[in-house]
Amino acid sequence: MQVVANGVNLNYEIDGPEGAPWLTFSNSLASDMSMWDAQWDFLKDRYRVLRYDTRGHGGSEAAPAPYSMDMLVDDIIGLWDALGVEKSHFVGLSMGGMYSLGLAIRYRDRLNSIVCCNARADAPAAFAQAWDDRIALVREKGVEALVEPTIERWFTEGFRESAPETMDKIRATIRATSDIGYEGCARALQGLDYLSRMENIQIPALIIAGTQDLGTPPAGMREIGAKLPGSEFLELDPGAHFSCVERSEAVNAALEAFLAKHT
Repeated sequence: MQVVANGVNLNYEIDGPEGAPWLTFSNSLASDMSMWDAQWDFLKDRYRVLRYDTRGHGGSEAAPAPYSMDMLVDDIIGLWDALGVEKSHFVGLSMGGMYSLGLAIRYRDRLNSIVCCNARADAPAAFAQAWDDRIALVREKGVEALVEPTIERWFTEGFRESAPETMDKIRATIRATSDIGYEGCARALQGLDYLSRMENIQIPALIIAGTQDLGTPPAGMREIGAKLPGSEFLELDPGAHFSCVERSEAVNAALEAFLAKHT
């Protein structure tokens, strides 16, 4: 289904009992809502589950760049407003996890809790430069050039070898990402500046990290948790960047316990 939210057509799905607490899932850069299939199936009988494709990804419109983090967070608020969602739990990974922090900073009253998976809260020079390099590669060769390097960053070697069908599915979602959407979101990530804005955020939060995640390592995730008083922290070993897929059962168990405490 699609709806206009914050001036862009967003693709979304809803399942679960009407009247149940809302639970929203947000995807990473170069992915789509299908990354949450395991969590969707596990939780949709107990929550009113909403997942969507961020702009420029999956079935959502690839609106012209530039994008900003505030714009991408406002897409979520526009989606909630269009669907009549007053408050929701929010779960995001990587870029989606960063949205959880933006929501907590700017729209605390719309949240019941946040789950921030495999993310970061700032954009130091090396991080910003990496996106310049990837954008240049996409402009020259298209998103296809990023498929294999992304797979290697997102998953441990052992998981890649043990789950070839899953790897092919993830490759397909990367390939389906719009060049415009990729660059727009990558530029937004270069402006990421939440760490300095996270003082005194009082919200139930679960932080999930992967021991082998080199892009958003556990040390940085612990720094995010330290800014959120009373937050819970889970480190998955083995586990790289795409924890909701590689460690789906562990993530499901953590979500089940955390959400039950805050619903």
